[in-house]
Amino acid sequence: MTLPASREPDAARLPDLVCLSHLRWDFVYQRPQHLLSRFARGRRVFFVEEPLFDAGEPYLQVERREDGLHVVVPHLVRGRWDEVDRAQGEMLDGLLREHGVRDYVLWFYTPVPVAFTGHLDPLATVFDCMDELSAFKGASPVMVEREAELLRRADLVFTGGQSLYEAKRDRHPRVYAFPSSIDAAHFARAREQAAPAEAARGRPRLGYYGVIDERMDLELLAGVARARPEWELEMVGPVVKIEEADLPRLPNLHFPGGAEYARLPERVAGWDVALIPFALNESTRFISPTKTPEYLAAGKPVVSTPIRDVVRPYGEQRLVRIAGTVPEFVEAVEAALADDAATRAAWLERVDALLAGTSWDRTWLAMDRLVEEAAPGWNGADDDEMAAD
Repeated sequence: MTLPASREPDAARLPDLVCLSHLRWDFVYQRPQHLLSRFARGRRVFFVEEPLFDAGEPYLQVERREDGLHVVVPHLVRGRWDEVDRAQGEMLDGLLREHGVRDYVLWFYTPVPVAFTGHLDPLATVFDCMDELSAFKGASPVMVEREAELLRRADLVFTGGQSLYEAKRDRHPRVYAFPSSIDAAHFARAREQAAPAEAARGRPRLGYYGVIDERMDLELLAGVARARPEWELEMVGPVVKIEEADLPRLPNLHFPGGAEYARLPERVAGWDVALIPFALNESTRFISPTKTPEYLAAGKPVVSTPIRDVVRPYGEQRLVRIAGTVPEFVEAVEAALADDAATRAAWLERVDALLAGTSWDRTWLAMDRLVEEAAPGWNGADDDEMAAD
């Protein structure tokens, strides 16, 4: 598969992509970063984050990153919903005007901005629904209403998993499932790397990386740590929407903070078993954890709670062990640790066969084709026209 070479996007030839997101570009490297960084190889991408609230004068921060990516952060004074919406709309209009954005696709990761984007005239509107945000702790009270409006307005709806697709497919005529994908070569480096020095301090070593928030089953983690004090549990990632004081504190349960995406293979290399210890609640009902195929690409056995999009297909194909209680989790980890070399080799062969059919490159290209259908001219002149220039 050939991808376009990295180059300065030609704004006169290719339409821009304007993304409105609830996530910070520099928070955790995940679905938006994988997809939009690929789009930015050939066009300008404006990644507009939700506002930061400051005490000073409002302003719009625009920072140019690699290729054609611009990270945009509105800085506002806190006020009523309608005031915040109006201020964001004015800043967005100014951004488009000052950067000469005329032909563009509007790409939503959150439905909240529909309140201040209704006057815009994009080539197409895309809703990449990666989570059921209305079920998250602290979700905006207007989320459900604004999602309904976004679904009416969108030309395309992508979902971050099969369960989310099943929940949305009857609400829009063009819904497509794009489950969590994988940069397999990046995480496969963990198979060859030596474990970091700190990993040698405790064996066996179990690990998790990702955001640590209300989706995490802290009681399960504490229960496993107490049941097997000889195991070391490392929970890598930022703690969000829960208090540090509410984290279980045990000698063998560690919360070291976040790690850069580039260094994740090194961290995973130090683990014997990778964990997906999510609680079963409204906020996890539709999630499709990106870390599942990443752990597998790293060659690590995985134990997960029965999250629907982990059970299907990974649990059903016996690539991930599924466990819902502390005793079941302990038993599943012990089984993973007991696998002999032949069993592990056969499992890895099946893992690689599954992962060979998915990648962020494939996902991006499939999305790109659908956007082209919805917005003719999205990819500019065809190859023959370009060759003649």
